[in-house]
Amino acid sequence: MTVPMFKKINIEAYKPGKSNIKRFKKIIKLSANESALGVSPNVKKVFSSKKLKFFRYPDSRCEKLREEIAKNFKCKANKIICGAGSDEVIQMLCQLYLKPKDEVIVPQYSFLMYRIYAKIVGAKVTLAKEDNYKVSIFEILKNVTSKTKIVFLANPNNPTGTFLKRNELLDLRKKLNKNILLVVDDAYSEYMQNKDYSSGMNLFKTRDNVFILRTFSKIFGLSALRIGWGYGAKKIIEALNKIKSPFNVNQVAQYAAIEALKDKTFVKKSVKHNLLYAKKIKLFLEKYEIYSNDITANFLLLDFERCKLKAKVLYEKLKNKGIILRSTEEGYNIKNKLRLTIGSREENSKFLTAIKEIFSK
Repeated sequence: MTVPMFKKINIEAYKPGKSNIKRFKKIIKLSANESALGVSPNVKKVFSSKKLKFFRYPDSRCEKLREEIAKNFKCKANKIICGAGSDEVIQMLCQLYLKPKDEVIVPQYSFLMYRIYAKIVGAKVTLAKEDNYKVSIFEILKNVTSKTKIVFLANPNNPTGTFLKRNELLDLRKKLNKNILLVVDDAYSEYMQNKDYSSGMNLFKTRDNVFILRTFSKIFGLSALRIGWGYGAKKIIEALNKIKSPFNVNQVAQYAAIEALKDKTFVKKSVKHNLLYAKKIKLFLEKYEIYSNDITANFLLLDFERCKLKAKVLYEKLKNKGIILRSTEEGYNIKNKLRLTIGSREENSKFLTAIKEIFSK
């Protein structure tokens, strides 16, 4: 049979962190930066709620959810758009802003979907070099041309765990051409306890040439429901609403996100848990000369330069014990490092025990 011709897509597909090992029924997955504590008890009640009517289409504009977001973040509901994960909002921004041969700048080591969605619409992606795995404002500005339309950056950055300080972010926006859209991804913002950090939302809420991304996949634990949101100028939101699919966020996700936002106690508990175990794990691994970034989000980038084992070797040894970390060679092209998600108390304990066993042989 003849397959009708389609356009050539010269893109390396996104490869998520592994989530299963064939010979293990139960694995410890520390590869995807998911919530260590699951979801708020409030969210669990949603799944049996009588409000759910699966035979009805969901609210296309996510009115109640946007109102709840606006209340929580002290912002305007008409400047919010919700998506099937923040991934979809990234995709829509690329569709809205980019034409073939337009240019996008992303940091050398950053969330892969920025470059993937930009390439899908035919844009040229320029990778700005990083300074010791930290986003470099100098390198971003150096790569700006008359064709640059968007600069994407996550703060803190995934997978490196580093971040731009408040003044650095402000400086970047000041020095960028005002017609370039700066997209700041606040995916891990809730975890940040660093004094010199400010979220994109707090810094640029009133700026029309900055667009903020947020997600419910991380600290709120709603990864499987695929829900995120974006905040930007009213004109941008109105244009995005014209191109988004009509019922992109399902009803369960909308209700779950509303309840997740209401439970401040769960968020505080998650932050406290993350800080406690990130410190404990970081200190423990240093005994074996495995070093990592300063504690920021809910993951650590592990460096094996001084360790007697290479990252690939430890990755396989842990996999043989049913524990999965994220290889940073695939997609990110970062050699001899692994990304470790901070897990639950039980998961962290088993990980530390496994490390001890591996290095005692």
